[in-house]
This record gives sequence, C-alpha cells and structure tokens, in this order.
Amino acid sequence: MISGAERRRRWSDEDRARILAAISEPGAVIAEVARREDVCTSLVFKWRREMREAVEADAGGFAPIVIEPAPAAAPSPISLSNSASAVIEVEMKDARVRIHAGAPSSAIAAALKALRS
Repeated sequence: MISGAERRRRWSDEDRARILAAISEPGAVIAEVARREDVCTSLVFKWRREMREAVEADAGGFAPIVIEPAPAAAPSPISLSNSASAVIEVEMKDARVRIHAGAPSSAIAAALKALRS
C-alpha cells in the first residue's frame, strides 16, 4: 500500500537536454550521471534513444526539389561536351553541391553522405 505522494516525476525538456548533454561529454558514465541527477538509468537510455530517432527522422526522407532552367548567358570555365553538360544541384543543410552527369557514382555517393552528416 502506497500512502505517500506519487513518486513519478515529470522531467522538463530542459532537464532532459541538460542530462543528455552531461552523458555526451567525453568520459561521462551514464550510470554516474543518472545517479547524480537522481533519475533511473533506463530512463536516460530511453531519452537518448528517442533523441537519436528524432534526429534520424529529421535527417532522412525526401527533400524538396526545385527545377529551374539554366541561365542562358552563364559562362562556363570548364568546357564540357553536350552529353556531360547536365547538372544536378543538391542543397542540404545550407550547402550546395553541383553534380555533373559524367561524375562517377562513388563521388556522388560520397558527396551526398557528407551532406547528410
């Protein structure tokens, strides 16, 4: 029989962020941080998993695509053949990458992977 006040606590987003920041520091031990903050270790692991899933959900998925005609008077410093003049422009996280049609797939994959991280 429980006669006292409810033990369950409600952790604010600021408290969660502070605790998650503490476990992200180099050399931090999750069990020690949880004990110091008086929170169950499994709850800290749950918060960390939920944060990681939210970040991955934001990073994945589809990105909007805008198709614009190429400017007619834009001088090109590199002379390309007509078959290689097609360009795909990718914008992610305040970065812009132009991929030419003749680029090797390994270079394209590496560029896109670098943009995601």
